Amino acid sequence: MSKINIFWFRRDLRFYDNTALSYALKENSPVLPIFIFDKNILDRLEEKNDARVSFIHDQISQMNDQLAAVGTGIRTFYSSPLEVFQRLSEAFEIASVFTNRDYEPYAIKRDHEVEAFLSSRGIGFYHFKDHVIFEKEETTSGNGTFYKVFTPYSRVWREKFQRNPPILQANALTQKNWVPTHERLISLEEMGFKKSNITIPTKELDKELVKKYSDLRDYPALDATSRLGVHLRFGTISIRKLALEASQLNSTFLNELIWRDFYAMILANNPQVVENPFKTQYDRIPWRKDEEGFQKWCNGMTGYPIVDAGMRQLNETGYMHNRVRMIVASFLTKHLLIDWRWGEAYFAKKLLDFDLASNNGGWQWAAGTGTDAQPYFRVFNPASQTEKFDRELRYIKKWIPEYGTAAYPNPIVEHKFARLRAIDAYKKALA
Repeated sequence: MSKINIFWFRRDLRFYDNTALSYALKENSPVLPIFIFDKNILDRLEEKNDARVSFIHDQISQMNDQLAAVGTGIRTFYSSPLEVFQRLSEAFEIASVFTNRDYEPYAIKRDHEVEAFLSSRGIGFYHFKDHVIFEKEETTSGNGTFYKVFTPYSRVWREKFQRNPPILQANALTQKNWVPTHERLISLEEMGFKKSNITIPTKELDKELVKKYSDLRDYPALDATSRLGVHLRFGTISIRKLALEASQLNSTFLNELIWRDFYAMILANNPQVVENPFKTQYDRIPWRKDEEGFQKWCNGMTGYPIVDAGMRQLNETGYMHNRVRMIVASFLTKHLLIDWRWGEAYFAKKLLDFDLASNNGGWQWAAGTGTDAQPYFRVFNPASQTEKFDRELRYIKKWIPEYGTAAYPNPIVEHKFARLRAIDAYKKALA
């Protein structure tokens, strides 16, 4: 039996500019691509029609069809990664496994276990940077430590990016070095899932939209954001290609990609933020265990229209406008004084573009507990945010058809009271 290499698809579901895949195909041994529907992750999902699982399955199916043209296919598994590689090592003589790095705590633990097993069998495990432009320790301050403030980080990030712009890899489908095989993909039903009805936005970049991004991005009634988050999350587009395009189109849009790198870097250097505030003193805040208020927030029934519109958009589409994300997060943590971790977990369950690093970073920013966060005494006023960004109530009326009628609830808390309560609670806790 001749040796093969395995390429493990994960958060990189594409053939174009896929770093580890391009390296795998340059080796002498032919490449067998695999994808693992990880039971350790999927078995925790409450919704069995989860749009993200449907999206991943659709992408794998499309990619498998494309690979058929070059005489191969993606072998799929519904199992734990370690069990998969134990089985593969018995079925094949494996030279090496190639994959792209993931910086989430579970992924790091998973990869260490897989690497240790492969090493015990004399099999190489090679992983590459692909999900970000600059990773964990590539962008550091003058004293060699990671940046805790975004502005100086972004300045250094831009300098490094301009000095050494990324080089894009060729489309892997042009390569011939594949293990000849025909693969039947595991179905959603075999894993206990159903196809979701939620529509996934296109992965095509609207360059005209990006050019206007600085001026229009804060208005939720306008379709003026890229909606590329889900594609960045699962790697169906190349972050390097997108950053190169953004650098030529709009600096503000590029800044959003830098924030993505920033939060990935923060998580990689501080895995404790998954469960704890970045600023440890914020653990003293006396969060209210208000289950009823939290449920009203989840359901878009707080009596604050801009908040409720955002939550209803999220529940129905798996997406929420970026400006509104800040407003609803501030409302939960400041107006209701409910733990940011509750809101973060709800977003993790609902968002198509859920990314642990960015979700955690965004929620800790809103709560004031994170690195380079808004100060605790800054409390978004939903009314003034509406006046600035949805003055004609187009967004609100789209998502709240009963707005302005007796069917719409009264506010669950008064703004001035809630603002002062939050500031007082933070001040006392941090004294």
